[in-house]
Amino acid sequence: MMLRWGILSTAKIAREHVIPMHLKARDNCVTTIASRDPARAQVVADQFQIPHVAANYEALLQSDQVDAVYIPLPTSQHVEWAIHAANAGKHVLVEKPLALKADDILEVQAAAKANNVIVAEAFMVHYHPQWKQVRDWLEQGAIGRLRHIHSAFSYYNRDPGNMRNKPELGGGGIPDIGVYPTVTARTATGQEPLKVRADVEIDSEFGVDTYANIQYAFADFDMTFYVSTVIAQHQSMRLHGEDGYIQVEAPFNAELYGDVKVSLWNQNHTEVQTVRYGANVNQYQLQAEAFADAVASGDASALFSLDDSIANQKALDAILASNKTGTWAEV
Repeated sequence: MMLRWGILSTAKIAREHVIPMHLKARDNCVTTIASRDPARAQVVADQFQIPHVAANYEALLQSDQVDAVYIPLPTSQHVEWAIHAANAGKHVLVEKPLALKADDILEVQAAAKANNVIVAEAFMVHYHPQWKQVRDWLEQGAIGRLRHIHSAFSYYNRDPGNMRNKPELGGGGIPDIGVYPTVTARTATGQEPLKVRADVEIDSEFGVDTYANIQYAFADFDMTFYVSTVIAQHQSMRLHGEDGYIQVEAPFNAELYGDVKVSLWNQNHTEVQTVRYGANVNQYQLQAEAFADAVASGDASALFSLDDSIANQKALDAILASNKTGTWAEV
């Protein structure tokens, strides 16, 4: 069965990643798009040969040509429109972060249950096979006892018109990219951070966080990472154990890197095994196919669940709590 998507906005991530991969994905098609600017929606519809342009967001939600809705609106609008879409009887894939507070996700969860629809946060990294490889190595004891994870995610963006630099739209580095080291560490290890200590810089011009240095304490290991929206672009993750380490070269935006690989190194800094992933492995496409399978089967267990979304957001909430007090905050 073909899952028919409506796209709620012409956001960059929709144009550059989600729409192209939904069109390529098995059992998926895009039938409808809506925007605050109908002319803009028409341009994107023409670009991707999307047959219908809805007059507005509400019209898209009422369309009988749409089974599921993808929401790439500004972060501050995610919860509102996820609930609207669920109440309209549509399945929902909403861009990360789903919310700015963990408790707000409970409302989305209630709407999904009340309307018997699937709602999931669009953590595309959840579907990339490199993280299964990392989990397998950890479970096999390939690096011995895991002691430390270190990660980084940064880019440079001083555009005052960009939503990432607008606090009223949910901007800032922590909600935009701090989610990724957090979610991948949790996914890879199957553990939750217990407490966090953070030093966060708030930009005086934009009023959003632009640099954060963060430490998580897990039960069996610790983790440090930094995220920034005002330093040179970079991303990486290393999981360091007593007998070796695992290096993930393109942990978050895997589809943008030419050499997507994970490598296993031993205690003597010798490369033991490397697994590479070609351009044919796209996490946005895999996400769309997993979502379509979940809708068709009624089994959403392979998706990033709303319970997982709540757990991830609790860690992010604790980052901000720690920054306010200058001490450790429980997750």
